[in-house]
Amino acid sequence: MLGTIVNVLIALAIGYVIFKLGFMALGAMARPAPEPPPPGELRKVKVRYRCVSCGMELRVEQAADEDPMPPRHCMDEMELLPAKDL
Repeated sequence: MLGTIVNVLIALAIGYVIFKLGFMALGAMARPAPEPPPPGELRKVKVRYRCVSCGMELRVEQAADEDPMPPRHCMDEMELLPAKDL
């Protein structure tokens, strides 16, 4: 008899935790997206470069308002690769 009551209490506690986690997950998905940053701050870009000397590739993920300058590798500027889905 006592074992059954303990099992029921454990099941209720686990159910409560699952219920709370579910509501927290739904609440996180219901929040609106954050507003974009004001002008002059960083913005997302996806630009890829390749070193012509050794073939190393680099992806720039953030830059200022203007397009980023090509990075240098092996003492040469890297070439801009065409955009593709990353």
